[in-house]
Amino acid sequence: MLPVLSLPISLRRLLDAFAGCFTTPTFEVFHAMVLGLVAQTGQRTVCGMLAGAGLATTWSHDRAHRFFSGARWQIDQVGLIVFDLVLTHLVADGAEVHLAVDDTAHRRRGKKVHGVGWIHDGSAPARNKLAFGHRWVVVGVVVRLAFLSRPLRLPVLCRRWRGKGTASTVDLAAQMITSIARRVPGRRVHVVADAAYHGKSLRELPTQVSFTTRLPRNAVLYHRAPAPTGKRGRPRLKGDRIGCPAQAAATAMWQTITVARYGRSDTVRVAVLDCLWYGVFGPQPVRLILVHDRDKGPMLALITTDLQAAPADLVARYAARWAIEVTFFDTRQTLGVGQARNRTAQAVNRTWAFGMYVYTLVVLWYALHGHRSGIVADRRVHAPWYLSKTDPSFADMLTALRRTLIAARFMSSRPAQPTNAEIRQVQHAWALAAA
Repeated sequence: MLPVLSLPISLRRLLDAFAGCFTTPTFEVFHAMVLGLVAQTGQRTVCGMLAGAGLATTWSHDRAHRFFSGARWQIDQVGLIVFDLVLTHLVADGAEVHLAVDDTAHRRRGKKVHGVGWIHDGSAPARNKLAFGHRWVVVGVVVRLAFLSRPLRLPVLCRRWRGKGTASTVDLAAQMITSIARRVPGRRVHVVADAAYHGKSLRELPTQVSFTTRLPRNAVLYHRAPAPTGKRGRPRLKGDRIGCPAQAAATAMWQTITVARYGRSDTVRVAVLDCLWYGVFGPQPVRLILVHDRDKGPMLALITTDLQAAPADLVARYAARWAIEVTFFDTRQTLGVGQARNRTAQAVNRTWAFGMYVYTLVVLWYALHGHRSGIVADRRVHAPWYLSKTDPSFADMLTALRRTLIAARFMSSRPAQPTNAEIRQVQHAWALAAA
């Protein structure tokens, strides 16, 4: 492991924010696991993290496994500290907070792995879309960085769905959104999710939270409740039936607007209707946004509790949800999240979420200290055929942090002229950092 004094001060300051989550010995292991996951270019198992931190011959592997399976710390507390760091450094003071919610399947093997079962996996190649493993619900902050043309979604809270008969994915999402909203009293929080996220638990979200989701095709909408008539009996809670989104579109008034999404400006036709989705939000007023890219193309139906935002802003807000899929790809393929083979309950509930938070820390460090203007040009020198590259990728961010760790390890420990063996070791480590 890097000695504490040789840690880059930029990274050390970020990690010091988590000191209150751990005891002193556990905090040392936390440093090692973060650095090991970042530095490891091979298997990112728990022992792989230990080897990546340079402690495979110094510490017992039990110490690393105990960090996830038995040490006294709370994974949600770590996630909320990650949220605080993102809010402090990447979101303007007093600005609205944008969150994106989605779930992902994490495949596992073995009957003794805690909580595994058959789950839905939308990315599965088979027709039945089934996978054996865990299902995770992730809430991330959507941020826009000056050096990127696309939004990023940074995970800040993760919870595992425990199966039928327990809290649903919508319930878990509502719990995490509420925890985040309590962290930022007085600030507006806008949440986007796909069509799977609708349920009565969304009625209990704090008043500062707006929720935008894609409307299922079979959802039934109603007009808002009419004014009380003064007659005896309970006043009506909903108006006349509108019907499904297709029926609402048949009588809607359409207009043409320009929306900024997916890095470009598109001209689309939209229709806006104030209504009720009584089966989900009850008597709470909502707004239906119907979007047509082409006259004969598929229609996108959005429902939102944000009654103040313009239709173009709501369409762009929902389009930014695509950053979730990019995050899931980068965490799996580049950072190696999910390669750990824990089996006990506490280790299962901690390790995957821990990797997601390390992803956020890497992006946060790069945004604050690692970015330089020539990184894209350097990449094109090594891959001249990659003409479409305009922004640094997460792989570039991870490489920059790895090289900073390498420099801090060798330069601070031996300020004198290094030996030939040390030079070769640094060159080898430098090459692996870009792997």
